[in-house]
Amino acid sequence: MAYELTPSRNRKILIALWLFLYASFALIVPPLLNDADSVHAEVAREMIVRRDPVTLYANGIRYLEKAPLLYWSMAASMELFGVGAVAARLPLALFALALFLVTESFARRAFRSARAGFYAAMLLLLCFGIFIFTRILIPDVIVCLWLTASLHCFWITEQQGEQPWRLPAIGFGAACALNLLTKGLIGLVFPIGTIVLYLLITRGFAGTLRRLWKLHPISALVTFLLIGAPWHIAAGRANPTEGHPAGLTHPGHIFPLFWKGWLVGEPSYGNVHGWTWFYFMNEYLLRYLNLRVPRDYATVPLLLFWGLLLVWMMPWSAFLFKAVGAAPWRAFRSRGVALSLDSEQKTLLLLTIAGLLPLVFFSFSTRQEYYVLPSLPFFAMLIGGWLDREATEVEDGVIPATLGQSGQRIATVLLAFGTLASFACVFFLAHANEPPPTFELATMLQRHPGFYGLSFGHVFDLNANAMGAFRDPLTLTAVALFGGTLIAWWLRKNYRPHHANIVLGIATAMFLVAAHKGLQTFAPVLSSERLVRTIQPDLRPDDLIVINGEYESGSTLGFYLHRDNIHIWNGRSSSLWYGSFFTDAPEIFETDASMRLRWTGVQRIFVWTEPGKLPALPGRTYIVAEGGGKQIISNRDTVY
Repeated sequence: MAYELTPSRNRKILIALWLFLYASFALIVPPLLNDADSVHAEVAREMIVRRDPVTLYANGIRYLEKAPLLYWSMAASMELFGVGAVAARLPLALFALALFLVTESFARRAFRSARAGFYAAMLLLLCFGIFIFTRILIPDVIVCLWLTASLHCFWITEQQGEQPWRLPAIGFGAACALNLLTKGLIGLVFPIGTIVLYLLITRGFAGTLRRLWKLHPISALVTFLLIGAPWHIAAGRANPTEGHPAGLTHPGHIFPLFWKGWLVGEPSYGNVHGWTWFYFMNEYLLRYLNLRVPRDYATVPLLLFWGLLLVWMMPWSAFLFKAVGAAPWRAFRSRGVALSLDSEQKTLLLLTIAGLLPLVFFSFSTRQEYYVLPSLPFFAMLIGGWLDREATEVEDGVIPATLGQSGQRIATVLLAFGTLASFACVFFLAHANEPPPTFELATMLQRHPGFYGLSFGHVFDLNANAMGAFRDPLTLTAVALFGGTLIAWWLRKNYRPHHANIVLGIATAMFLVAAHKGLQTFAPVLSSERLVRTIQPDLRPDDLIVINGEYESGSTLGFYLHRDNIHIWNGRSSSLWYGSFFTDAPEIFETDASMRLRWTGVQRIFVWTEPGKLPALPGRTYIVAEGGGKQIISNRDTVY
């Protein structure tokens, strides 16, 4: 069956799948969500308005915590196609396509099989984690792209013997620089850490030094600096320290050996560290040590973090243990074994280290659900190589077909889990009442604010009562999980593993469509776009927009209303907190006293709030828009 797949055919199939799942309905619906999704889109929009590609701004305030490449790409897209959700999402979709194509090329060359390349890229494209975290405008899929590209360049040098070419070194330096511009220092930590560990295992300390010198480090460094340094220098110059900010202190009388006990001084108006300190010290070192200010983030428990690897790769994670088990693990313990590895075994070792390093690295720091993503391309390649070897063994009639038998056992486990999951979907379908045509999902949910620090923490608000609103996604999920795993099991039992993998891919695509449909159903709770459409036709430039709470809780107002001057009532925190202490920060923060004075004035005011959380105001209040567990309150009962 391997001859049926060629590099050209692989790319055509992958582009077709990408067009269906990533570049069609996914670009259009749902609307941008509150928090990171719309905040990042608004940063790109304000970059266009300000004509400033160096300093990022959100709601008119310096937004110093992020690297710029995602925002540059979104701003360029908005310049070409106009400001909107589709233009904001398109660059991330294109980066995802590039990731799939680079993964296909890497795996195809590494395993000398077009089918292995296709499997690796297909299952990465169909990974639940990759798909769901491209529904939010965060840069982690771009990190996966540059990390995969950088290690692909290094792998090429390994195939070139003792005199590697200069071009892969230049490519490595460029990929690391672009990763630095995507998400900061991990763009260096992961590729360099992977390479150093790999070389230490396969060549020893002295051999590692000799090999590194042969990899044209000067060319790589010059390329890296030419691409990565200019923005960092410009950002530091454009955002210097103001006043006399507080630094790190420790209450002990002796110099502490560990980070525990350190106190991080908070800024005050006009006394604030500049971009260099905030970006490198606060956002990277202190965040890794869980000392970052403000501490406005949650961290995923360690066991859940590792377990999410299986969730984000499902159903392909069922093959993960066999795929990783094929790596030459004895090389970690025995120098003699490491020195005797052949080319394929070294490739397996490199991919295994690349997959495990991000997981181990974040095991000692704060972590989010999507911090698993940099591992996925390399585990996808390991699984793709294993699936190809299994299919080849069965097709060649090898006896005993040990890989084929393992594949059959895995198919049985998948069928069992698929059946249980589909039964759960059927149970909810049978016991959940179908909501009325004009239902309000927010009234059916049971709120758990403790989980909202996580990316999809609102999922924990779901209960049996709310499941009736998800009948279509549940039905499609049940069909995909049971039908897909059943047919794949039958095909593997009949020694047709390649066809089983294709069926499993189709079932996974169906599940992703169901997941997207579920997100679309949930969107009114996660977005304020519907409220914007209600008030936008009669809104005037001199009307005041206020968010009661953190800016992120209603940030879709800024993007969809094209406003960078939304006032924040009792919500000076999170993304806007640090930048608000610079002396050029606009005066947008309101207190209860200031809002009481404004409320009885001549200016029309719209206040975004959650029901029951509006502080007492003098005079009348009027609900002018409502939905998704949110309201917009005004001090006027009629429009102009």
